[in-house]
Amino acid sequence: MQKLNDKLTPFIFEHAATRGSIVHLNQSLNLALQHQTLPYNLKSALGELMAASTLLASSIKMDGVLILQIQGEGNLKLLVVECDSALRLRATAKWVGDIADTDFAKLIQDGYCLLTLHPKVGEPYQSIVPLEGNNIAEILENYMRISQQIDTKLVLTSDGTQASGMLLQKLPEQKNQTNDTDAWNRINHLASTLTVLELQNLSAQKLLTLLFSEEDIRVFDARDTMFFCGCTRQKVGNMLHILGVDEVTDMLKDLKQLEVNCDFCNKHYVFDAVDALQATQSGAAGLKSDATH
Repeated sequence: MQKLNDKLTPFIFEHAATRGSIVHLNQSLNLALQHQTLPYNLKSALGELMAASTLLASSIKMDGVLILQIQGEGNLKLLVVECDSALRLRATAKWVGDIADTDFAKLIQDGYCLLTLHPKVGEPYQSIVPLEGNNIAEILENYMRISQQIDTKLVLTSDGTQASGMLLQKLPEQKNQTNDTDAWNRINHLASTLTVLELQNLSAQKLLTLLFSEEDIRVFDARDTMFFCGCTRQKVGNMLHILGVDEVTDMLKDLKQLEVNCDFCNKHYVFDAVDALQATQSGAAGLKSDATH
């Protein structure tokens, strides 16, 4: 079977108010999760969420970061993926107890879906809706319908080592488009015939030809996706600054130094007592670097 590289391919239906994109994540997913010991069900869920985040981030005209979170009230506490406008990704999960054999739908009962946009210029935007659906695709389709009022179709798959996805979104009708009132329903029906093996193993061009051979589609240049973690010693120092001198002093009573591991990439940061207390006063600017993997 064909090994697909980390690519996202956008496309648009020329005579129907519909756009879409197809993504295949391989190395970017494995690099994002390689330092995290995750049960299979969470690796698969995070893979699907990474594919979905890339698809959604590519559809938003914003220079910044999209953060997609699923928060649960049970043993699964958090799934989170960050994807910036350059399609650079990172992801992590938090949970308690043994959940390896628990169905994903049960893990997310009574939870919430949060989407946050952090533009480089302007104020952040966040919307929160209750979780509706039994899988990542259903949850995000309902989120887009309820919170964003955008009809969306998502097909996602991941085995924990690779992830693939297809996004379709209904757009406002344009004056120069034909009055094809059934286009969205027809395209949705065709997309529903897509199998997991086809999504995993066929290129974007072959998938579009297979599914929509009778439709007029314009395909745009593919974009690269990649893993990237933006953690820095300064950001960790800023976290100590937020905690404050009293709490950091209390943490240092039984420790000679503070050690912090990044949840996303497992990079290791060490602050001795002097540096830790200095960070509470002024952040981590100017502190010596001793980050290691």
